[in-house]
Amino acid sequence: MITYDRLFVAGSWTEPSDPELLEILSPHDRSVIGRAAQARPADVDRAVAAARASFDAGVWSTVAPAERVAVLRRFNALREENAERIAELISMENGSALWFTRAGQPGLTRQANAYLKAAEEFGWEETLTPSDPASPFRSVVRREAVGVVAAVIPWNSPFSSATSKIIPALLAGNSVVLKVSPENSLSMGFLAELLERVGLPEGVVSVLPADRETSEYLVSHPDVDKIAFTGSTRAGRRIASIAGEQLKRVSLELGGKSAAVILPDADIDKAVAGVRFGSLLNNGESCIAQTRILAPREKYEEVVAGLKELVESLKVGDPNDPDTFIGPMIRPDQQQRVRDYIRIGIEEGARLVTGGPQVPEGLEKGNYVTPTLFADVDNSMRIAQEEVFGPVLVVIAYDDEDEAVRIANDSEYGLSGGVWSADEAHALAVARRIRTGTVTVNGASIGFDGPFGGFKASGIGREYGAVGLGTYTEYKTVTV
Repeated sequence: MITYDRLFVAGSWTEPSDPELLEILSPHDRSVIGRAAQARPADVDRAVAAARASFDAGVWSTVAPAERVAVLRRFNALREENAERIAELISMENGSALWFTRAGQPGLTRQANAYLKAAEEFGWEETLTPSDPASPFRSVVRREAVGVVAAVIPWNSPFSSATSKIIPALLAGNSVVLKVSPENSLSMGFLAELLERVGLPEGVVSVLPADRETSEYLVSHPDVDKIAFTGSTRAGRRIASIAGEQLKRVSLELGGKSAAVILPDADIDKAVAGVRFGSLLNNGESCIAQTRILAPREKYEEVVAGLKELVESLKVGDPNDPDTFIGPMIRPDQQQRVRDYIRIGIEEGARLVTGGPQVPEGLEKGNYVTPTLFADVDNSMRIAQEEVFGPVLVVIAYDDEDEAVRIANDSEYGLSGGVWSADEAHALAVARRIRTGTVTVNGASIGFDGPFGGFKASGIGREYGAVGLGTYTEYKTVTV
């Protein structure tokens, strides 16, 4: 049993305003695996006040960028030393397969290294060459910290979401209040322990597990200068309205309903194998999951047959079992949501190829769903338009390349996507036509040096690398 009975506020562990602890339940069997304090508005007030005071006093924002890089490099090294513990905690809380949470740890290193490299090469202050050589003036352009950042993250990939925000925000010199999901109170409590050890000044960072109401209180707080949010599009719209009303800076990484376009010349076996990772990792609870599979009509049944074999081969069960690929959904309501979408697909007239709304036999005590594949899906169906956030795939037929691109773009979302082809140049040409923030070709992994984010209802702004670092800064021009 893991217990966090205090909150990490302003760099130290303090008594919460509400002493009642939340029970954290295992998604596998719904047993109690931990208890943790939850932040309330009074705790938010303390954290934001400390962040405001630390920023206004310049205890971190005026530190040389190289020194900030050194501190965050220590944090990254400390996280690497504790990678196994982090993987275990995330798997316990989320139901993600332990092999997957372990495999994700090097990605956290690459993400951090990309930010650190960007900070070392960043143009914190540059003198511009006048466009008029006769001008007696010169301009000095500075990149300065925004101020107090409210970073709000979801439950599905907590460490990656947290570090994608706190690392660039701190590198830029901001003070940060990180609001995490109650379900992740244990892994994020451990994150707070690591942050406590790296030598940040008092007041610069807080980590608060809290519910949605407290989260809205945080993002609405008048002393917050920027909101960095990852989560649902519905919540993102609400946050954007608050930011617009108060003229706060805001970046939003939201939902997705991404398409994998299998071109006629693609190796079908390789494309189907790629779906295993591109569409079903992390139990399908991923915003970048490519859950709409677009197949050429002349090879449609071949693709469906291959996907059927794939989906039925996936072991569902205990996340600690090394053979498990699909673990439980994080909560009973998420389990019910996915099962309801499967029923909706059946009611809409899609062909249920494999799976269904039933709970896998022998796993009734946990939040499990049966991996499901639908064929003969029209892109207008709800299961093709709405984000299910679980192991549910739909296969949509197309007649020619133009139709494939049209279907891929026929979505309110635009976060991710993929193209499969034997001709890389052709795949790139198709990728350029898809209106989405990230496209992978032939199953490539998303990198961390380039910007990541979405078009349309998938968000505003970008994360990762130099572009992601820049979103935590303001421009200042000094003319001499």
